[in-house]
Amino acid sequence: MAGRSIRILLNGEPCEIRGVPPATTVLDWLRTEKALTGTKEGCAEGDCGACTVALGTPDGGTMRYEAANSCLLAVPQLDGKALITVEGLANGGLHPIQRAMIEADASQCGFCTPGIVMALFAFLEGGEEPEIEAIHDALAGNLCRCTGYRPIVDAARKAARARVDIPAAAVPEAGAEYRAGRQAFFAPRTLGELVALREAHPEAPLLAGGTDLGLLFSKERRAFPAVISVARVEEFHRLDIREDGIEIGAAVTYTRALPVLDAEYPGMGELIRRIGSPQIRNLGTVGGNIGNASPIGDTPPWLIAMDATLALRGPGGRREMPVEDFFLGYRRTDLRPDEVIESVRVPRLSAGQLFRIYKVSKRYDQDISAVIGAYCLTLADGRVSDARIAYGGMAATPKRARAAERALVGRPWDEAAVAAARRAIAEDFEPIGDFRASAAYRATVAANLLRRLHLQTAGGTAPTGVFAL
Repeated sequence: MAGRSIRILLNGEPCEIRGVPPATTVLDWLRTEKALTGTKEGCAEGDCGACTVALGTPDGGTMRYEAANSCLLAVPQLDGKALITVEGLANGGLHPIQRAMIEADASQCGFCTPGIVMALFAFLEGGEEPEIEAIHDALAGNLCRCTGYRPIVDAARKAARARVDIPAAAVPEAGAEYRAGRQAFFAPRTLGELVALREAHPEAPLLAGGTDLGLLFSKERRAFPAVISVARVEEFHRLDIREDGIEIGAAVTYTRALPVLDAEYPGMGELIRRIGSPQIRNLGTVGGNIGNASPIGDTPPWLIAMDATLALRGPGGRREMPVEDFFLGYRRTDLRPDEVIESVRVPRLSAGQLFRIYKVSKRYDQDISAVIGAYCLTLADGRVSDARIAYGGMAATPKRARAAERALVGRPWDEAAVAAARRAIAEDFEPIGDFRASAAYRATVAANLLRRLHLQTAGGTAPTGVFAL
């Protein structure tokens, strides 16, 4: 983009963007600059889905479309991609999903309808079987306040077999730098270029998917002198499954990681689906969740329980460390100003190991956790030979429950050992209370999740998965 323009396909037509500040959201640009007002602003934080658009990425000679929240996307993230809004679906006539929404009486006030239509368009383009659970998952990020969801699901099933190709010219090649005024957006392609930029701009925020950083653009209207995107660095997209572990690059999205992690670690598939809607999972990354360093982040407890290793990269080369040592305090990490998170390596489960992860939240879908517990136990002849237990929401950082681990190791995996470990939780944590849960509730839940783990893995009948308060 020669530092001065962003080139995309907008509803199938070439579009060049100049002079737009890099922190401008795609939602604001569509509505104010392009007068494409079918895309609505509801929450401006990726929860309601009214701003959903379809983001197209070239993939082996075809175009892969994914739903995304335009309120969280910065305009430079569009460079080299195709963007379709609800206006772009009606190519000489209504798109099948638009017509199905009408025929199923699935729209009343219409405010949320464009986002629902775009979410379903992306779902149909993905080729997934239109099973009821898949449709509900596709719509999990779209709130409707007046229609009720049954007719919307009916419309999705009606349109499921009517895929329509969207005509488009060739997608332009993305550039490595965009500037407007005194603001710069860097999108390096190689790890070496990224490290050099990080060294030159140590104060610049790093952008992966933007599901967290995007809130500073959309809600706080923050404008940074420089932003560095890691999304186009080829090395950051590695997802390697090896005998000894899984290597996950810092820019691997939850959508891409989900089937791999679901197959390896019981409970992880459901956890990832509850982390966020498809719109969020299509952008959000495991590396971003680590770097964000939230004490209630969903993936760090899993990584700590699995004794995962973090790879950091700076001018001095590669540095590795256990994930549990990365978190120093509330939103503080061991990442140096000139370093970036390159990847995380997670050991695979071996014979005799059991793993479970549980999340408790006020709302079942797409809610921040009140408590999240991850458990990896090694059993030999019915006894616990090793235990790694980690919690989120119980301290200023995601943290291991070492006293609870000691209470289990060397003992039979039975109710007496679990009772001792539950009591030991009080030695490990003094949780705070906030609007998500009181301190007493968190302490009780953390102990009770150990009981659930035992019931589930020792022949009991405890349900699996993610739970609401």
